[in-house]
Order: sequence, then structure tokens, then C-alpha cells
Amino acid sequence: MTPNPSANVWLRCPQPRPQARLRLFCFPYAGGGAAAYRTWPNHLPGDVEVCAIQLPGRDERLGETPYSDLVTLLEALAEGLAPRLEAPYAVFGHSLGALLAYELVRHQRRRGGNLPVHLFVSARRAPHVPSREPPCHLLPEQAFIQALVRRYNGIPQAILAEPAVMRLFLPVLRADFSVMETYRFVAEDPLDQAITAFGGLDDQVVSRADLETWRMTTRGECAIHMIPGGHFFLQTAPTALLDVIARQLVDGIDSGAATQR
Repeated sequence: MTPNPSANVWLRCPQPRPQARLRLFCFPYAGGGAAAYRTWPNHLPGDVEVCAIQLPGRDERLGETPYSDLVTLLEALAEGLAPRLEAPYAVFGHSLGALLAYELVRHQRRRGGNLPVHLFVSARRAPHVPSREPPCHLLPEQAFIQALVRRYNGIPQAILAEPAVMRLFLPVLRADFSVMETYRFVAEDPLDQAITAFGGLDDQVVSRADLETWRMTTRGECAIHMIPGGHFFLQTAPTALLDVIARQLVDGIDSGAATQR
């Protein structure tokens, strides 16, 4: 994915659409980068611009130290994205990304900023629900890798088979899991935004019951959609996921246009 010269260091837009009526900000899962969303513009309306979040420590930001706590990461992220959050937008986050997306929306509300037309959360329980899994980010190397493989089965075999590559990958994974495992939920009023929550039918970590907990986080509508696949269904069944997102974004664009009239 070629960086967009008009974007800041946090954003990668695989198909820049400066005249778009709506931006979709996509937050990565643990260890993931903006490249996970490189094909999404092909499946979404032409007046939606996909803006993928690029966190430090990966791809062209490989030389930067990844954040290991949510508060510090959120402050830096919100400051970096602020100029792009003034126009209509929606947010999507998968796993860790769902937590980041949700907390960014709450941060925007606290500071009186522009709020999204829709929040899409994927493969994660609501943030107020404690994890059932023991923390793993401080485990020794092999135990840490084994815990991730057992829970998520999301590390490609090509990386697992190359210890040198895996060692490059581990600091980002440890930092991202530290963000999740040291997170402490602070109660606030529910959001007003509609939420769509996605889960994998074969996900062994996040169940439909876990997704239902998102209903407690909003006064708006909350829809649940189950997608074929495991925890990383956004990779194995992207069409099923993006079909729902596209329909919701069309509604968001239409409602935004109605508000401006």
C-alpha cells in the first residue's frame, strides 16, 4: 500500500477519494497494519474513502516504538487524526481495533468533537466485559507464541516457520496485547451512535453472547451479524462482512445528506 502524501503518518488510504462524502477509519487487530484494508475500497460505495490506521512499529513505521498502553496511544492517535475527523465519518475496528475505535469515539465526545455516523466493531466483546483469558503479554517467548496460536490461530505458518521473522514480529504483538490486557474500563454514559457488531461463527474466543454486550454501550440501535469463519473472518470471508458495511454506510451517507439539507 503506497502512503498517501496528503495523509498524516497515522493514515493510509489505498484509493484516495478526496471528494468522498464519508470516510471509513479502519483500526487494526493486534499485530496488524493498514495493509489489512487495502482491498476494501473495491467493495464499498465510490463516495466512501477508506482510511486505514497505521500504528507505530509496523510496515513503514517499523522503526518506531509501538505503544504498550491505551491511554498514551489514544492521546497520540486522537491528536494525529483530529484534522481528518471534522468531515462525516464512520469507524471500524477488529479485535484490538474495536477497542481503539470505541475509545476514540468516547474521546471525541469528551472533547466536544465531531462524532461518527456509525461504529462497526468486530471480533471483540464490549469493553466493560472482563476477558476470560489470562494475560499473556509478559509470558516467555515460546509460551507467548503458543498462547496466541491456541486462542486465535492467526499467526501465518510462514512467520511461525521463520524464527528470525517471528522475533521481528513479537515486539509489536507484545505491545498490542499489553494495550488490551492493561486496559481498565471507565464507565461513562452510553453512546448515541448506532453500532454494528460482527462475529465469526467458528470463533473460539468471541461468542455471539459476547457481541450482545455491545447493546449496553449505546442508546442507538445495535445489530449483530455472524460471519462464516473464525476470529479472522475479515480475511477469510471479507465479502460477507463488507456487504453489511456497505449497506450501513449508504444509510449513513443518506442520513448525513438529509441533516445538511
